[in-house]
Amino acid sequence: MSAGAAKYAVGFIGIGKMGLPMAKRVAGHGYPVHAYDTAAAALQPLTAVSGVQAAKSLAELARACEVVILMLPDSKVVKKALFGEGDALAAHLKKGAVVIDMSSSNPSATRELGPRLKQAGVDLIDAPVSGGVKRAIDGSLAIMAGGEPAVIARVKPLLLTMGKEVIETGMLGSGHAMKALNNYVSAAGLLAACEALKVGADFGIAPDKIVAVLNVSSGKNNSTENKLMQFIVPGSYNSGFSLGLMKKDINIATDLAHSLGADTLLGEVLLKSWADAEAKLSGAADHTEIYRMLEK
Repeated sequence: MSAGAAKYAVGFIGIGKMGLPMAKRVAGHGYPVHAYDTAAAALQPLTAVSGVQAAKSLAELARACEVVILMLPDSKVVKKALFGEGDALAAHLKKGAVVIDMSSSNPSATRELGPRLKQAGVDLIDAPVSGGVKRAIDGSLAIMAGGEPAVIARVKPLLLTMGKEVIETGMLGSGHAMKALNNYVSAAGLLAACEALKVGADFGIAPDKIVAVLNVSSGKNNSTENKLMQFIVPGSYNSGFSLGLMKKDINIATDLAHSLGADTLLGEVLLKSWADAEAKLSGAADHTEIYRMLEK
């Protein structure tokens, strides 16, 4: 497996809002890309990209590639893509191949899939990302990689086509655990920031003044810097990350805590708030629309 002049073929499965720019980044760095999505229309924006081929099946993609990237909705879809009945990857992957699950998957499920692939001579690492569509486009995603260090090292040049930094988090599944925990903290920060914005505005303080104070004070967080004035104050609510995905990650984080016997004093309240928002606004709503729940 070489990342030199003759770069290995990469399979990319899941061409959604994040998968599309990520696959383009991989192809743009000279890796032959074999792309697959269950929605044929999702592949159309990639067909004009040099070095990209649309695969007709998962089996075809597996036979053609040394590395396969998964950017899928959840662990159930990942498991089906790997081991499902009919068209699936595992039975057709080459020995020595590497599967990189960049989805927001459940860490416990990831740990179960690793040994199954290992029996077939295939390595699995989990490498979820943070940064949203904007950073997927410019290749500055933060990547959390869990798995054997030697396997991560083999594919690190590939990962760096999509991300500015690869942080090795430890054993298989640790990347997915950190992604969920990161979004748990992010969701808490966003909800707190929205509440402060709403209360301050109701008191009569201009929204831009509220945000300005937060961003030079101890209340500053990712949401105050990158979401309030950009998506919430103007009412555009188009950050590119859905409310349903945020709720899913909070759920993964709280389930992880429960499985370890850990108490999360904020967890249950946070999960209920986001579950209520998903029920009332739909999971497809942008996650910044959590503010609309406060307006109601």
